[in-house]
Amino acid sequence: MDLTLNSAVLGVELSGIRRFTFQVRDTPGACALTIGEPDLNTPDVVKEAAKAALDANDTHYPPGNGYPYMLEALSRFEAEHHGLHYSPDEIILTIGATEGLFLSLSTVLNPGDEVIIPTPAFSLYESITRLCRGVPVALPTEDNAFQIDQEKLKAAITPKTKAVILTSPNNPTGCIYTKATLDGVHEVLKDRPIFVLCDDVYRTLVYTEDYHSFAEYQDMRDRLLIVNSFSKPYAMTGWRLGYCMADAPIRDRMQIFHQYSVVSAPSFVQPACVAALQSDTSEVVEIFRRRRDYVYKRLVDMGLQVQKPEGAFYMFIDIRRYGMDSLTFCEKMLKEGLVGLIPGIYFGTEGYMRLSYCYSDADLKEGLDRIERFIKTL
Repeated sequence: MDLTLNSAVLGVELSGIRRFTFQVRDTPGACALTIGEPDLNTPDVVKEAAKAALDANDTHYPPGNGYPYMLEALSRFEAEHHGLHYSPDEIILTIGATEGLFLSLSTVLNPGDEVIIPTPAFSLYESITRLCRGVPVALPTEDNAFQIDQEKLKAAITPKTKAVILTSPNNPTGCIYTKATLDGVHEVLKDRPIFVLCDDVYRTLVYTEDYHSFAEYQDMRDRLLIVNSFSKPYAMTGWRLGYCMADAPIRDRMQIFHQYSVVSAPSFVQPACVAALQSDTSEVVEIFRRRRDYVYKRLVDMGLQVQKPEGAFYMFIDIRRYGMDSLTFCEKMLKEGLVGLIPGIYFGTEGYMRLSYCYSDADLKEGLDRIERFIKTL
């Protein structure tokens, strides 16, 4: 009997980021600065809202896209905080930002469609594109201070280009796209039948007033797909909650995938989401800003090359001068220095490694001390 599996699934590997993180955790005595998960706990007000919902027996099927009060809260939040005006019927509450990304690409891609992904980038984009039978097209940015070059973007576009993915602040660099960069991207795309998927999951965690999302270019509203998450700013990674926004005709098709894949987000967590939206994240931003400043200074003092991030909680460290590929370097540092960072190759960019600074001050100091000792041996 010849049993054949889906070729798209056979062509995608499990996450290298997760795999290397497990390798670090399995190394006795190692210090991990690998995963982008805040060490903070979910705010009490959020947890209490979920408990109250359970006590009120809010445990039955909710509307597929989210309770009306939930969608209205998201609509108000985006209008008040980000200046984006999407009505409740243009929003879907999803199982994390990951489902939002899957919904977006599943809705717009046909087999063979190309998706331009500026690199370095979270590996999830390439994997989802392949699972949707699309073709990922890398657009390197490391030689342009991690900004998108307008001419290189033009050169990457073909008749098969269907979408461009923009992540700002970026994972793994922590950099944000400047207004000039976004204007250049807009100039290239505004008259083309190409979707723009804005992964804005880190937009709350920015350390500059001069932040812009491509979602602001509402003249392209019919081609914008906007994804966000509760995970990072509210320390709710384990809750697996996010949302996506799109022009009504697109959202109407996106809900098809949502309905037949997960049905809905759980009922009793939705009051907790509303409580999160109403909470103040400024203290969280300041915690990560202080950690960023500390980690950046330590790395620079070691003589390492790194661009100071303006958002998220990552540093993307240039190790090209050491003459090793990133996996070899990180494995050597793990074995000899007992400290783990993620190899840049897992973000599509060789010669770098990612440090996550969403760890405690003590863990950061210990990890950086070990990096410094290891660097001195090279």
